Amino acid sequence: MRVRMDYGKTGAEIEIPDGNLLGVLGLTHALPLANPENAIRYALLNPIGTSSLSTLAQGSKTVCIVICDITRPVPNSRLLPPILEILQQSGVPETGITLLIATGTHRPNLDEELSALVGPGLASRCNIVNHYCHDLDTHRFLGNSPDGIPVWLDKTYCDAELKITVGLIEPHFMAGYSGGRKLVMPGIAAMETIKRWHCPRFLESPFANNGIVENNPVHAASLAIARMMPPDLIMDVTLDETNRITGVFAGELEQAWLCGVDFAAQRLRAAVPAAADIVITSSAGYPLDGTFYQAVKGMVGALPVVKKGGTIVIASACGEGIGSPEFTRTLLETEDLEAFVAHISQPEVFLPEEWQIEELAKAVRHANIVIVTDGIDAATVRRCFVTPARTLEEGLQIAFARQGADAKVIAIPRGPYVIPHVIPQPGSASV
Repeated sequence: MRVRMDYGKTGAEIEIPDGNLLGVLGLTHALPLANPENAIRYALLNPIGTSSLSTLAQGSKTVCIVICDITRPVPNSRLLPPILEILQQSGVPETGITLLIATGTHRPNLDEELSALVGPGLASRCNIVNHYCHDLDTHRFLGNSPDGIPVWLDKTYCDAELKITVGLIEPHFMAGYSGGRKLVMPGIAAMETIKRWHCPRFLESPFANNGIVENNPVHAASLAIARMMPPDLIMDVTLDETNRITGVFAGELEQAWLCGVDFAAQRLRAAVPAAADIVITSSAGYPLDGTFYQAVKGMVGALPVVKKGGTIVIASACGEGIGSPEFTRTLLETEDLEAFVAHISQPEVFLPEEWQIEELAKAVRHANIVIVTDGIDAATVRRCFVTPARTLEEGLQIAFARQGADAKVIAIPRGPYVIPHVIPQPGSASV
């Protein structure tokens, strides 16, 4: 069977022998909204658990709208105009509205990326600023979270009279799902806060995983911090395989998000009867697969359906290389992943971008990883604790050489956008 994998902007295809293929896992089909603009406006005027945006905006002179960065395919050019229109109809001056890009620890989005992020019309007329997690002077200290995390959030957000977040609900390999509280934490938090949240005491929990909300300490800590300075209104969307809007969820921080999660979970989860020897997956293509940092999400996302000691072949363009300078330096200076995890597990030990290397350790601990990429040379790939391959075909050949010619294969073309899981058949042995 020929399968098209998400890769960069063009995709990549691979032929998988029918006798080896257990299944191709994707999203459950959901009809895109026939009139998304009407659905967006309705959600803003009839939000879940709070007053309408027009009511919330009365008397406000300053508004901060937090949006995702370029690594998320949020359809801002559709979502933002109705929000801005309602705000201005409610008396908010356009000069008082700021779009704050929730970069978290990612790099800023600049120049032509702003047009791609919000649309050229809005990019030219809106005040758009990036969050810079390393600049503590641009944050306000709010005290300590219930977990003892010192909380610093972006001043632009904290000082606004009206606070709004706009995001996307998709699987998240640490926090269960994206959207909602994550626009605030870690989206606009200082590194001083993020580094104490992205740490082994949270990440090593078995519940800190794709599609898990209950008992997930990463989610719980993020929500608790967001509640210390909550948005007045959130709006999250769900998307189909071609990034068309399938659902709009606006309202109170937790209630609206949970409604979106319930809707998304029915479409994002994909079941197989047994784990495979080989999983061929992706980093979801552009814009997510720009770096090796992001590719780790696809590796970890595939773990539930690959046997211990199996092989994951992941396609990720990595056009921007390994990742941020901090992540690149920390990863390339690491000689042993398990020793690294042990080191950062010590109190008060922190290394830049350590959390993603810890997640990489989870993947490498469970399976052999082969990466197909044009963006990083083979020698550097090997220093990242994975095996390089020039094509998907070569990657599959490497996997068969390790797992045997009869090895069973699962393909996940959209990578981390799908939550794969095993439902054992009656009488089957566990793996």
